[in-house]
Amino acid sequence: MISRRSFLKAMAGGVVLAGSLGGYAFGFEPRFRLVETRHRVSTPRLRALADKSGRSLRIAVLADLHACEPWMPLSRIEHIVQRTNALKPDIIVLLGDFVAGLKRFRTDLVPMQAWASALAGLDAPLGTHAILGNHDWWVDAPAVTERLVSVGIPVLENRAALIERPGGGSFWLAGLGDQLAIPQGNGRFRGVDDLEGTMAQVAEGNSPVILLAHEPDIFPQVPARVDLTLSGHTHGGQVHLPFIGAPLVPSRYGQRYAHGHIVEDNRQLIVSAGLGCSILPVRFGVPPEILIIEAG
Repeated sequence: MISRRSFLKAMAGGVVLAGSLGGYAFGFEPRFRLVETRHRVSTPRLRALADKSGRSLRIAVLADLHACEPWMPLSRIEHIVQRTNALKPDIIVLLGDFVAGLKRFRTDLVPMQAWASALAGLDAPLGTHAILGNHDWWVDAPAVTERLVSVGIPVLENRAALIERPGGGSFWLAGLGDQLAIPQGNGRFRGVDDLEGTMAQVAEGNSPVILLAHEPDIFPQVPARVDLTLSGHTHGGQVHLPFIGAPLVPSRYGQRYAHGHIVEDNRQLIVSAGLGCSILPVRFGVPPEILIIEAG
């Protein structure tokens, strides 16, 4: 039988451990960790996109900044930009939710012009391209769009653009409108996404298609013409527990599209864990990440 002293020691140790884990989850991981997560995606059309040296298309993906003090200050955004540029991507895509997703736990907002100017420092030969997220719509979608466009970052709102890769063919970059853009009350939302209209802009042929969709829930409707879908929004659930996974994921599919590389019916989806926080400033087991995708 365990002694009273041993029991009290165990309880004290549990309290210390819980406090340490809580401090890590609320203080360190969301604010100071930053990882680079790499994926390789290959389809026949993407393989044909390799340049003359055989190098794949390198895509850097940034999602869910949620710019605010003290969790995503301007200095951290500038650091993320520097880390991304050091990876030497061919193209950079921004998957929305630039504005804060925290209300009670922030001390201040980072002005739109400030974070947009910082993102203007992103550098890739094929440019930086963006879509909007649900928080951008809930705050002020036209203002977010204007700030991005003003610093030279096009916003693909239900629009597809043909990107020419010097010495390596071309590919379609298609951006979908947000699926939760307009609150309808009682927890319901109306989207501004138009998948059919966006795909109608894509010509038939051998040029691959990369679709940007803030929420991954559209993935079951994505046609086979799309080689790769890139999404954010879920933050990987922000908390990932051993043997359990992510207890809460903002998706009607639960953990199915929570995070990472998902393949269904020969269609490929990569969901970023994002960079900032929403609702609560907590991350545990899902550190903020820059995605680097070798497509080819």
